[in-house]
Amino acid sequence: MSLDRLHTDPIAPVILGVTLILFVAVLGRYAARRCCQPSVLGELLMGVIIGNLAYLFGFDFIEVLREGPVVFELLEHALASQPLPEAAIEVFGAADAARILAILQSPNGIEYLQVAHVVDVFSRYGVIFLLFLVGLESSVEELQQVGGDSLRVAIIGMAVPFLLGFTAARVLMPELSLNVDLFVAATLGATSIGITARVLQDMGVTRSREARIVLGAAVMDDVLGLLLLAIVSGIVVSGGVELDNILVVAALSSLFIVSAFVVGPYFLNFTINMVSHLDVMEAKLFISLLFVMVLAWLANLVGLATIVGAFAAGLILHEGYFHHWDDAEHHRRTIKELVAPIESILVPIFFVLMGLQVKLETFFDLHVIAMAMGLLLAAILGKVVSGLGVLNRANRMAIGIGMMPRGEVGLIFASIGKSLGVISDELFSAVVLMVIVTTLITPPLLKLALREGTVDN
Repeated sequence: MSLDRLHTDPIAPVILGVTLILFVAVLGRYAARRCCQPSVLGELLMGVIIGNLAYLFGFDFIEVLREGPVVFELLEHALASQPLPEAAIEVFGAADAARILAILQSPNGIEYLQVAHVVDVFSRYGVIFLLFLVGLESSVEELQQVGGDSLRVAIIGMAVPFLLGFTAARVLMPELSLNVDLFVAATLGATSIGITARVLQDMGVTRSREARIVLGAAVMDDVLGLLLLAIVSGIVVSGGVELDNILVVAALSSLFIVSAFVVGPYFLNFTINMVSHLDVMEAKLFISLLFVMVLAWLANLVGLATIVGAFAAGLILHEGYFHHWDDAEHHRRTIKELVAPIESILVPIFFVLMGLQVKLETFFDLHVIAMAMGLLLAAILGKVVSGLGVLNRANRMAIGIGMMPRGEVGLIFASIGKSLGVISDELFSAVVLMVIVTTLITPPLLKLALREGTVDN
């Protein structure tokens, strides 16, 4: 595929490339909704289809996107004065180095890199806003009110998949490092509650005991999952699984979270006072963007994932801070309504890009298929048993199934592992397959389990 120069403006190819990605995302979203499936699934599968068809027919532009952050790693080697052919072999391996070099050194190679870089940046922004909105759905007060059943479900739903995932990785991939096993295990511990919440709403059982336990557990699961991701990422970056590294990362994670909740409100009140002369919608949007970006940057500064800061920003920020503009409850637009359009544009780019990077040819290897099946089994069993955390009368099977979908959260974890160089193309494809299957099977299984009865209030 050639992005011919139709303009002298160097930004024109970027506009075209991003627009194509958004168009693909819209098609995927439409198809998913027509099939009564989550939008994320349509966007992801559309990326998988386009990426692999483009690879089959030799579309250079999509092939660059398909390689993901590895392309930028090649540029880092080149800027460090390493000969480009040598750097390509080191990054891509001897089999793919010549093909990638031929694309990058073609007349349109620079344009491909421009588009790939912008798409990558947009997708990262999308993930930040996605986790910010997830945080907005909850609050510190809700975390304090989570019942014992929800807390036990969350802990079991994080610990068991982590242990099963770690064991599966050790058994099926003994040649890989301990860092890889830890990251795979952390990815399996994630939960995407959006899919379950929609099923509960469709069936009219959101006020049932099962629904309240699952939704409460999901809040704690998000917090525990992000802390686990922070610790595992810190171990990977620091270079090894050693007690002092784990303690340092855990201390930094705890210090960041505590500092964010203590200092964050003061920062918000100070900045809101500075913009009190603006329209309330301008103030809400400006403060929200400023706060989420500052916390995301600070999280990265202490060695955590930016999404940890974004999630914390969502938990802290609420409408009550904007009391300067009369009664906050009667404002024309909420924070969520103002930020949602940004998320709606940027997040689909992330999911399509993740789909593009799934290399179906890796499944021609029986070892990769075995690895994918092992991770899938660990992912399903690990969450189903979380229902055992409920001590009182309730539909434990429905609760366990409700915790099962990985959705966007699992993809975010996998993408971070890929960007850190921990997760290979084969392993990434296996993880994405696990995400797709758990996302697909949850709605019908949950509806079946809920037909057995729920406990009201």
